[in-house]
Amino acid sequence: IGNAAKNFTNINRIAINMLRSDDKKASMVRKRLAAGWDNDYMLKLLKI
Repeated sequence: IGNAAKNFTNINRIAINMLRSDDKKASMVRKRLAAGWDNDYMLKLLKI
């Protein structure tokens, strides 16, 4: 529980960097929404 804020910050940074690394011409908000709606796009971001 003591490191929860730091852990969440690190996970958030990783997620933002994954969105930034995508070459899709869209805003960060649109990329985030697209990743939530489209599992294939999310897997592409995760490189799975």
